[in-house]
Amino acid sequence: MKEALKIKRHKVDICIIGGGIGGMFTAISAARHGARVALMHDRPVLGGNASSEIRMWISGAGTRVRDLQETGIMEELQLKNMYRNPKRNWSTWDALLYEMVRFEPNIDLILNCSCNDAITENGVIKSVKGFQLTTYTWHEVEASIFVDSSGDSILAPLTGAEYKVGREAKDDHGEEFGLDVADTHTMGMSILLQCRETDHPVEFTPPQWAYSFPDDAAMKNKPHNIYAINTNFYWIELGGMQNSIDDTEEIRDELLKIAFGVWDHMKNHGDHGADNWELEWVGFLPGKRESRRYVGDYLLTQHDVEECPRFEDTVAYGGWQIDNHLPGGFYMDAKDGGHLQKRRLSEPYSIPLRSLYSKNIENLMFAGRNISASHVAFSSARVMGTIGVIGQAVGTAASVAVKYGLSPREAAKTKITEIQKLLMDDDCFLPGFRREPSKLAQSAVLTADYGDPSMILNGIDRRIWGNDNGYYGKTNKAITYTFDTPTFVSGVRLVFDSDLDREYTDGNPDALHTSSTLFFPKSYNNTSFGFPKCLVKHYRIEVMDESGNWNTAIEITNNNQRFVKHELNVKVKAVRLIPLSTYHSERKTQDYGSATAHIFNFEVY
Repeated sequence: MKEALKIKRHKVDICIIGGGIGGMFTAISAARHGARVALMHDRPVLGGNASSEIRMWISGAGTRVRDLQETGIMEELQLKNMYRNPKRNWSTWDALLYEMVRFEPNIDLILNCSCNDAITENGVIKSVKGFQLTTYTWHEVEASIFVDSSGDSILAPLTGAEYKVGREAKDDHGEEFGLDVADTHTMGMSILLQCRETDHPVEFTPPQWAYSFPDDAAMKNKPHNIYAINTNFYWIELGGMQNSIDDTEEIRDELLKIAFGVWDHMKNHGDHGADNWELEWVGFLPGKRESRRYVGDYLLTQHDVEECPRFEDTVAYGGWQIDNHLPGGFYMDAKDGGHLQKRRLSEPYSIPLRSLYSKNIENLMFAGRNISASHVAFSSARVMGTIGVIGQAVGTAASVAVKYGLSPREAAKTKITEIQKLLMDDDCFLPGFRREPSKLAQSAVLTADYGDPSMILNGIDRRIWGNDNGYYGKTNKAITYTFDTPTFVSGVRLVFDSDLDREYTDGNPDALHTSSTLFFPKSYNNTSFGFPKCLVKHYRIEVMDESGNWNTAIEITNNNQRFVKHELNVKVKAVRLIPLSTYHSERKTQDYGSATAHIFNFEVY
C-alpha cells in the first residue's frame, strides 16, 4: 500500500535557509532578541565552509588589518573554541557550533533538510518547503521574514528574487578591476587536504585515477611548501569557467583527481620535505567561493571597499583584502601570483543594511557570500569573518522588523538607529559610529581605586586607529558607580580585553587567528593553543544596599568571554566591579597570566 510521506509544519517569525557561519549568526542574534526562528540546513553539521566537511578556517578583517578582529558572536565563538578546543579538534569544533544553535532558546534547528520549494505571492514569500533525508519528512516553514544564507541563494530561483552571476564590466560601476566585457565566470571551488607529520617515513601510493604531476611546471607553479600552514593548497580550485551550481558534481570529481595527484607530487616527485608526512583527510565536499549574488537596494562596489564611505545605515564591516581568484583556477600559472587578483586594504569599509535585503522580494534578506555586491567587492566581503558580522546584523535587523511588523526595507528606513544601537550593545564594531553609554551610567559618579576609569564610557570597545580606548586597572582594585539616592539597577555590561590581535596568546603564530588548522607538524603535537593572557578570569560584582553595606551580587571565577552581561534587578546606592587575582601557596595565579585588568567597558543600566 502506498504511504504518503509525513509533513511537519513550523510557524515562526524568521526562517533562515543555510546553517553556515552567516546563517548560524543570523539565527542566534535574532533568537536572542526575542524572535522565533527556524534554521533549515541541508547538512548534518553546521558551519558551512568552516565545518568538518570542508575545513576552511574563519578569516576576516582582523586577519589582515590590525585591530579589526570581528567581535560580537564571532569573538564569543572564537574564545569558546580557544578555551575548550586548544588542540583544534574538528569534532569538538562541530559540537561547539551545534551547541550554540541547538541549545539557544527560540531556535528550531532543522538539519539534513534541503530547501526545494517556496510559495510567493505578490512579491512576498509565504512559506518554504524542504525535504529531510534522515527522516523522509517534508518540513514546511511559514514566517514573516526569510533569510537566505544557503551559499547558492536557493531562494532566488524559487521566489523570482533578482540576482547576478559573474563579473561586471568596467562600464557597469566604473571599477578599476572590472572587465572590458562582462561575463558569467566566477571564482572556483576547492577541496582541502589535512596532513600530519610523523616521526617516521610514510609512503603514499596514489589511486590509479589520480592525475600525475611529475614536476612543479605540471602543477602550474602553485605554492606548496608543506610548512607554510596558511597556504593550505587553496589552489586546488576549479569551476570558475563552468556553472558553479549545475556542474558541481563534475567539478568535484576533477578536484579529487587533482588533490590526490598533488599529494603524490609532494610525496613522490621531488624533495618537498614531506617524507614523514601522511595524508589524514581529503574533503569530498567542495568549498564554494562564489555563486548567485542577490541584488538589494544598494550594490557594494570596489569604490566602497577601497574608499570606505560612511553609510548612514551601516550595520557591518569588512577588511579582508580584495582577493579575486581568477576563473582558470588550478590551470592558471601561479608565477608572480598570476592566478589571483589582490589588493590589500588598510581601513575597514562599511556594509549598509540596504545591501542585505532584496530589491524586489519584500520580506527576503541575505547573510552570506550572496550579498548585494559587485564581483570585485564580493571578493573581499565573501570571507567568513565578514559573513559572520553580516549574519549578526541581519538577525538583529530582522528581529527589529518583526517586533514592529515592518519589512526589512521599512526597518532600514525607520529603525536603523535602534538596529545600530542593538548591534553596538552586543559588542559589534561599526566603523564611524560610537556607542552611547546608558543614561544611568552617565548620571552616576564613576571612580576607581586605581587610575582614571573614564575611558570605559567612551563608547568604543576596542583599540582602534592608534587609540587604546580602555582602562588599565589593577586586580583587586575596584571600579565603582555611586548614586545620589538609592537607584534601581537592571544589570551591568562588561567588555574585557581578549587580545583581538592575539599578540599575547601562546601557540603557533601562523594559526593564532584561525579557528582550526589543516597541517599538523610534529611540533603541533605539543602545542596547546593558549588563551588570551590579558582576559580577566576572576571578578566580582558587589552592590551597596540602602544601609551602606557591600554585598556580593555576582562572582565569576572562570570567565572566558570578552563580552558579558549580568542581570542585577536591585535598588542600590552603589555598584562596583573588582577584577580579582589570587595566589595559592605555590604562587600559581588564578588569572590567565596578567595582574593587570584591561577593561573597555563596565557600565550599569
